[in-house]
Amino acid sequence: MTDALPILYHDEYLVAVHKPADMLVHRSALARGERHFLVQTLRDQIGQHVYPVHRLDRPTSGLVVFALDSRTASTLGDDFAAHRVGKRYLAVVRGHGPEHECLDYALRDEDGRRPKAEMPARAARTAITRLDDVELPVRVDRYPSARYSLMEARPLTGRRHQIRRHLSRRGYPIIGDAKHGKSVHNRFFAEQLDCPRLLLAAVGLDFTHPVHGQPIQLGCALDARMTSLFQRFGWSGHLPANQRYNAPATTVTSPS
Repeated sequence: MTDALPILYHDEYLVAVHKPADMLVHRSALARGERHFLVQTLRDQIGQHVYPVHRLDRPTSGLVVFALDSRTASTLGDDFAAHRVGKRYLAVVRGHGPEHECLDYALRDEDGRRPKAEMPARAARTAITRLDDVELPVRVDRYPSARYSLMEARPLTGRRHQIRRHLSRRGYPIIGDAKHGKSVHNRFFAEQLDCPRLLLAAVGLDFTHPVHGQPIQLGCALDARMTSLFQRFGWSGHLPANQRYNAPATTVTSPS
């Protein structure tokens, strides 16, 4: 039986939850053999149909918001498509990341249906900030010590795998990224630090309520593995908290 999803916001039009890492948002042709999906799990949990308005990659954890009717889904979906929704992510990357930078690398779509060469590169921008870093006295690769950074990423466009691809292209791949990262560092985190996952989490959404018109700011705490890693690295001050809204005008912040 699947554990209940943490609900971070719920009113008559919207519901937002914490998606676990490695859970698909919905069924797809590539999901053969999978039994648990976020859409179906949430529908069964609240006893109501839910409408996706955006998505997170399977290995990424964190905030996902759903509409509870088709009209609200259309309005909020348009806001996501027009980049009127603020998104905040935290990522653990290899190396000493830049203090602050806007990554502006055009990206080709990654949909698996056509060769990349046939797909036009589209504009993509991600604002990144280094929040902290750590140097471990262990030889992971060819150096006698290993340095990692905690990066905040705010995507300003919405290309597939944008944050992962941008950080990798800049030279700071996210730990646990099997496609764009480096396997020796991924294995070190999995085997020595109990983090066998992509260390990327969606921790904040900022948008206008599609019905009430009021500003909504949602926050999402990290899962147990990432929380433990932050504590081990001395990054506890950067741990995000759940922000729960019981009504559009009420904010209740719970400890992470």
